[in-house]
Order: sequence, then structure tokens, then C-alpha cells
Amino acid sequence: MATLAASSPFQSDFLRVLDERGFLHQGSDLSGLDALLRQGPVGAYIGFDATADSLHVGHLMSIMVLRWFQKTGNRPVVLIGGGTTRIGDPSFRDTSRPMLDDAQIAANMAGIGRAFAQYLSFGEKPTGAVMVNNADWLDELRYIPMLRDIGRHFTVNRMLSFDSVKLRLDREQPLTFLEFNYMILQAFDFLELSRRQGCRLQMGGSDQWGNIVNGIELARRVDGTELFGLTTPLLTTASGAKMGKTAAGAVWLNADRRSPHDFWQFWRNTEDADVGRFLRLFTELPLDEIARLEALQGSEINEAKKILAHEATTLCHGAKAAVQAGETARRVFEEDGAGGGLPTVEIARADLAAGVRLADLLAAAGLADSKGAARRLIRDGGARVNGTPVTDEAALLTLTDLGSANLDSEGRIRLSAGRKRHALVQAR
Repeated sequence: MATLAASSPFQSDFLRVLDERGFLHQGSDLSGLDALLRQGPVGAYIGFDATADSLHVGHLMSIMVLRWFQKTGNRPVVLIGGGTTRIGDPSFRDTSRPMLDDAQIAANMAGIGRAFAQYLSFGEKPTGAVMVNNADWLDELRYIPMLRDIGRHFTVNRMLSFDSVKLRLDREQPLTFLEFNYMILQAFDFLELSRRQGCRLQMGGSDQWGNIVNGIELARRVDGTELFGLTTPLLTTASGAKMGKTAAGAVWLNADRRSPHDFWQFWRNTEDADVGRFLRLFTELPLDEIARLEALQGSEINEAKKILAHEATTLCHGAKAAVQAGETARRVFEEDGAGGGLPTVEIARADLAAGVRLADLLAAAGLADSKGAARRLIRDGGARVNGTPVTDEAALLTLTDLGSANLDSEGRIRLSAGRKRHALVQAR
């Protein structure tokens, strides 16, 4: 098992694309996987638990990996954790996830499924994507046979050695026996998908490495099957913020959770230092064009951000929605009387990097008579950041919301009180 070098040479189209675009972090037997991928269509999966009725930008690296897997001639399998969601993945969490009932899980699964229709092509052809639910096999398991046939391949010593478990224990946070079983069930998923769907590869975020390795070892012990694993790197913005998080909360993929306009604006607000990386990860533009765009300086980098916003929104919501979102943003931020005529609050970039309370800025911009009135505005649902409602009175605005670390760029934050009163925040 090895962490990849930046210039790892591969002959298969899939690994070469992922390596060139920055998706690869860890892999098992990469030369063997490279050879397998050159032989013809391979099945691979990524799992998504149904903890909400939409996926968000934090899942987008995994979705793009599945998309590239299909575009390079392979068969992606989307695993929805209808079974494992009842437990909740404890990986790198301080607390247990809320328990959801079956009706909530079913509704969440339906919402999640809609996002994949935009990124993958489903069907019966050799490279057609497949969506499966692990409840189909986990619900049928009997406890004693499961312990005897599967549990005997796992030692408590090894399970305690995984970082996802050690983190919880080191912090003296409770880890339930239910959660402790999650890694066994995820390993069993890999075994079952190798049998049912011919999956030879499991992919996921870097926090899933231990679970993936468990599945590889289980299949080798039980079936004598050689399986492979890949992970993508943990992604944060240049300022250190978690990818996909803003003052308004998660950046959802489904249009009923976040409008195409607000989705477009999230990408338009990308920090200057992230433009090239995000173009490689979240668009399909050629690498030479991306190199040209990320080399732009000063205010010209904003054109690259608009291209990023258009391309990412096109993939998620379609070309028509992306064009409409871009035009709406142009009218709001650029036309006189809509963008240029709005009151503007200047703030030091260093202060914004550290985080500034939204309530303070609303008051400073004249959108509320006082900080107390601003907090009430937020609490009552009348405050918006870049068009997205914010209801957390303690919400902080950061460079992630501004989207510009370059003083010469025009990156701004739009604050709103209701739908008709607006102001801008400008870094200096």
C-alpha cells in the first residue's frame, strides 16, 4: 500500500486521467490495477450513505471519479447504503450519527439518486452505470452465521489500530458496539459486490482507506479473489476551509436544496489559489486550457472563475441552467443599479480570513439597525449570503464566501435582507 507520487506513470486511461488531474492519493497494487484496466471494462464502486436527501460538493470528487471511470470505458457502480445508514459511519467523527428510521432513509435514497442521473449514464451496455442498495444483502444476514463466516476474519486488535477508531478512543468519546461493526459491514459490501456485480475496485475518500483494505483482505481470505482500492485526497480550500462549506451551510447538489444560481455563485467565489486545482477536479476542460486559465493574473482570474462556475454548474444542473445562472449573476453583480449601485462594506482581508460575524456585517451595511436586529433578521430567516438563507446567528463569513485572496480581483460577497435589500462586502 503506497501513497502516490505526483508523476506516477500509468498506461490505462483511467489511472492516467486521475493522476494528471490530482484525484489519486492512495492505491493498492497500482501496477496490477493498471494492467487489469487495460484488459477491458472493469467494475468499480463507491459507497454513499443516505444521511441526507441530497449529496453536496464534499461528495463531488467521488462522483467525478465515477464519471471519469465510465468515460474511460469502465462500469461504475453506485452503492447507496440503505443498510449501513442505519448504523452510521463512525470514521473520524467525535460523536455518533443521528439514527434515521426506514422512511427517512428511503426518502434520502430517492433524493440522492437524482444527482447521479446528471453525471452518469445508466443502462444495460457494458459500461452502463448501476445503482445498488446494500440493504438488499445486509438485511438478510443472520447474526450467528455472520459472526462465524465473516467475523472470524477480523481481529479486535487490528480493528482498534485503525485511525478512525483510535481518534474516537483517544478523545475519550464513546464508540458504540453498533458503530464498531460498521467496518465489518463495509468490508462485506466489497465481498458481495465482487460476487454480484463483478466489482474489482473500491474507491472513496482518504478516510475510507482502512475500510477499503478490510474489504480487499476479506475477499482474499473468503473467496481467494484479488481486489483493489483507491482513495482521493482530503480536499480543503487554499485558506484551509472544508470544501463545500459556507456560512450558509453545505453546498447541496440537488436544485431543490440549493438553486443552480447559488451553486454557480459558490464556484464563482473560489479563492484565486484554488482555481486551477478546481478546474482539474470539477470540470472536463482540457489540461492545456486549464493551464492557461490558472496562469491569469489580477482581475483576469475572475474570467477563469466564471468558466469554472459555468462548467461545474453545467455538469450538475445542465447547460441551460448554467447559462441562466451566469446571466443572473452578471445582472446582480455587474450592471449599474443592481451590482454597481449597491452599498459596499470594505473589510480587511486578514479579518475576513479569520472570520467575521455575519450579524456585524449586516449592521455595518445598513441592512439592520443594530447588531441585535441583525441577529433577529438571521434567526427569522431573512438574511442571505450570496442568495442563500442563513439562520445561524453565530455564522461567520470567511474568504471561502468571498472567494478571492487577490486584492486586485473583484471577488465580493452579496448580503441580503429579504429579497429586495442588498449590499456587498469587498476585501481591501
